[in-house]
Order: sequence, then C-alpha cells, then structure tokens
Amino acid sequence: MTELTANTAPSTVDPLASTAQSGAANYPGLDAWRDLPISQQPTWSDADVFKASVNELSVVPPLVFAGEVDVLRERLAAAAQGKAFLLQGGDCAETFEAATADKISARVKTILQMAVVLTYGAAMPVIKMGRMAGQFAKPRSSNDETRDGVTLPAYRGDIVNGYEFTPESRAHDAGRMLKAYHTSASTLNLIRAFTQGGFADLRLVHQWNKGFTENPAHARYESLARDIDRAIMFMDSCGADFEALKRVEFFASHEALLLDYERALTRIDSRTGLPYDTSAHFLWIGERTRELDHAHVDFLSRVRNPIGVKLGPTTSGDDALRLIDKLDPNREPGRLTFITRMGARNIREKLPAVVERVTASGAQVLWVTDPMHGNTVTSPNGYKTRNFDDVIDEVRGFFEVHHSLGTVPGGLHVEMTGDDVAECLGGADPIDQDAFLDRYESVCDPRLNHMQSLEMAFLVAGALSKR
Repeated sequence: MTELTANTAPSTVDPLASTAQSGAANYPGLDAWRDLPISQQPTWSDADVFKASVNELSVVPPLVFAGEVDVLRERLAAAAQGKAFLLQGGDCAETFEAATADKISARVKTILQMAVVLTYGAAMPVIKMGRMAGQFAKPRSSNDETRDGVTLPAYRGDIVNGYEFTPESRAHDAGRMLKAYHTSASTLNLIRAFTQGGFADLRLVHQWNKGFTENPAHARYESLARDIDRAIMFMDSCGADFEALKRVEFFASHEALLLDYERALTRIDSRTGLPYDTSAHFLWIGERTRELDHAHVDFLSRVRNPIGVKLGPTTSGDDALRLIDKLDPNREPGRLTFITRMGARNIREKLPAVVERVTASGAQVLWVTDPMHGNTVTSPNGYKTRNFDDVIDEVRGFFEVHHSLGTVPGGLHVEMTGDDVAECLGGADPIDQDAFLDRYESVCDPRLNHMQSLEMAFLVAGALSKR
C-alpha cells in the first residue's frame, strides 16, 4: 500500500499529475491549480484506490446539467439587483448514513416552508438552494484529534473518512469519493421528485406552517401566517394557475473543498464548449481556502458555475476586490456571491467598509449573510453550540448595514435541519443545554432545528417587508 499526499503544493505529488486527467474534461488551465499551494486536502492511504476512483468519477454521468447552472446564474443576478432573494440551507456536513428519504424530505420541507414565508415578506421570488447532495467535505483546524492519549486523523467529512474514532475509520479512503457521488445522485433524485411531483404545492407547504404558528411559543407570528393564508385564498378564488405553483426550482450547493473530486466531475458543455463543475449548481470557497494565489480560487475561477466566497471579519475591501478580479473578471451578473460570516459582534463594524469598497468599484456581487459560523461558542456542559439570539442579531446587523448604505441584502445562508434536534441554544420554544444530552446529533457544527429555522424565516420576513 502506497500513500498519496496532497497537503503540500500539488507540484510535489507526481501521481496526481499522471492519473487525474484520465477520461476527465480537457480544457486549457483546468489543471493549473496542481502547481499552486493547497490546503485542507486529505492524505490518501492507497494510491491505487485513488487512481481508480478518480478515473471512474471522470466518466460517470454529471450530477447536474449546464443548462440548470445557467438558469441559477440568471436567478442570482436578479437577487443581486434586489429582484429576488436567496435562501440557502442544509446540513453542516452531510453523512452517508443520514441520506434517507425521511431525512432528505424533512430538510427539503423545512426549506420550502421557510421560502413561503420569505416570499411573502420580500414580495419577490425566493431562490431555493440546499447545502445538500454533496456537502460531504469539511475543513478542520487541525489535521489530528487526540482522545485519551490516542491520536488519529481528524474527521474531514464522509467523503474522506469516518467519524468513528478508530484507525480503520479515520484512514483517508479515496473510495469514499465514489460513495459520495452515488449518495449525491440518489439525494438529487429524491429532491427532484419532491419538488416536481406535488410535494412542494404552495397550499400544502402553507398548511405545514400553520402547525408552527399554533404553538403558543410562536403566537406572535400568527398574524403574518394569516396574511399569507388570505393571499393564497385570494389567488385561488381568482383562478390562479396552481399547476405552476405545485413545482419549484431547487438547486444544490456545497463547499468545493476536495479538489480531486471537483476536478474529476468537471465536464465540457456541448453547447458552449466551456467547463462546468457538474458536482453541484453552486459552489463556494471557504474562509480557510480563499487565498488568492492558491489552488481553490484558481480552479473555481475556471469553471462556469456561480461561485460563492465566505468572508470573515478580517476581510478588507481590497481583499474583496482582488477576489472579484480573479473570480469575476468580466463582471458577469450572477457569477459571484459574497457570503459574509463575521459574527454578531463584528457585523455592524466590519461589513460596511467591505460593501462600500465593492460598491464604489462598480462591481455587482450578491451579498448573502451566513449568521452561523461567526457565532460558535462552547456550552457550559462542553458542547459546540450557537445562541439563537446571536444568530438573529447578525442577520439584523446585515440588513441594517445594507439599509444604511443603500445596497441590496440578497440572501440567507444557514446550517439547519428538518429534524427535532437540540444543537443551538434558545429560540421562542427554547432549547437549553440539558437537551444536548439526548438530541445533539451533528457530527461537526451545530444546526438550527426545524422550529428554529421557521422562526428565523418569520423574523427575516419582517426585515424584508421593510426593505
């Protein structure tokens, strides 16, 4: 058994250069990233398994299609202009075990419920996008984890290794990339069935929300729910075409962290002759991998997908402009989304300068808030968590900044689940730390549960209605 390492500059890894392009899309510059510094990559335990996995991924059918990607780019361009709003939500890290029909439908259902409320509050279309069907890789602050004196590789997501703390589970197995592909394919198959087969009917989704507002803890949202109900009844009585309202567009997204996987699933579009990463409609670059002269930014600059970049509190206006020049040199509407994750304590202080600099340059990016990642704390009983009030405060701050500058707050990016978990503290029907003992299920970051997600939607709808 031989090892393949990709934790240093790819130019030092000869097996990659000789095998990764077998059967893959051939386009100028697509492999330039291999000669650049790269971080957050696995150390594959078996070179033969890696070669076989990449070769197979290079010829399997695409998970999404170039035409769908182009439609999303148009939708995101409208959001950047204030004519639509993006709702992006899902698990922090998907797992193979949780890719069941019940759990997938619960997540889709929650996103649809949130979208109905946001659509009414914003009085504009809501773009529905899941952190789903590919969110299997996670960046880590350390390569290793130590428990009771035993040190093993850190869990980097099911696409790389297992969560169980054993040497066998934690080995970096490239065969898991194939499992990620097939799990993503089955997830997308279910999502398409749910969103095109009547499950997403507007009237049905609104009925689900009535159950939320009947809870005494959520009584303050009942008035808005009644307004939505009257609007739907009005459309129905006017003979609105509800056939069109039974189906929705639903797009898939994930962090493009594992470049071996992303490169292998890149295809050349027969219509345009241009490369598309067919692992998802929308891909984003994380705060840890957005270095301008590193591999992730270079690779994603060369595919046609809409691209997001996470921006933390240390981001400067010049950083943002350099990213625009690299990722969106033609200033193409819908191409680039900035997802700010600055924390409730920083958002009002740090965001304005970045937005002002970008706006003054004439670039039109889509501004989205991620109120989750900048507000992570440890509970007194030792669980990684987030306070619901902090999450909501960052959302409020995001809207306040854009309102004061006359710019467009274009979307919301949240880690959430459709299940009744207990991972984030607070909410109108509050979760306390004792609930973590029985209902904390996340393998990585804490997520809003079903009720907290809907509460966020009602609160954001209020902010949108004032826009």
